[in-house]
Amino acid sequence: MAAVSGPARLRRCVVLPTGVHSASLIFLHGSGDSGQGLRRWIKQVLNQDLTFQHIKIIYPTAPPRPYTPMKGGISNVWFDRFKISIDCPEHLESIDAMCQVLTDLINDEVKSGIKKNRILVGGFSMGGCMAMHLAYRKHRDVAGVFALSSFLNKASAVYQALPTPEGELPELLQCHGAADELVLPSWGAETSATLRALGVRVDYHSFPGLLHELSPGELERLRSWVLAKLPAETGRAGE
Repeated sequence: MAAVSGPARLRRCVVLPTGVHSASLIFLHGSGDSGQGLRRWIKQVLNQDLTFQHIKIIYPTAPPRPYTPMKGGISNVWFDRFKISIDCPEHLESIDAMCQVLTDLINDEVKSGIKKNRILVGGFSMGGCMAMHLAYRKHRDVAGVFALSSFLNKASAVYQALPTPEGELPELLQCHGAADELVLPSWGAETSATLRALGVRVDYHSFPGLLHELSPGELERLRSWVLAKLPAETGRAGE
């Protein structure tokens, strides 16, 4: 059940680009899933892998830890929650610890020659929340952020960090199922409105009839947005 091979080394599933690698996408799974599981789910929804000619996709797996909404049961989660609700405080200690672990993952890409502004971070459900903490509190120089079926708590540390002007903020792509009964659509809409008021450019899309799940239309929207944020670099061999 070990998900790390060291205190800051996440197990990861990687989909390599079909051409020359010039950008990277870090895609974080939801609670209780894994990087490999998320990749399989996307492949099932699209009937093929999500792939790009020049973008490497990294699906890391959260290390197992006790999870309070499961009465302390062990689960692959990015952080702990007191409960699944927009109205409760964040478990900031576990969020901050994972921000550092994921920073090491970003740094690995930079060390391999990928510029920070050629890296996207995002995720599904809890993974999207984690990505917003990572980008807006720690790494505002990434290319963008995406959050699918995700929300931030009302008094989120993300909101508290954003009033400090530190240059342009990365754009957020936010997608939410209108029929989601686990992460309510109103939570996603409130997150979007609050971030917009704090200066974040939010591209928000609601999907009628969609539950707490992925859909082909949502993933195609994500694909188009990713390519707009990380276009192929002209003049590179093999592109």
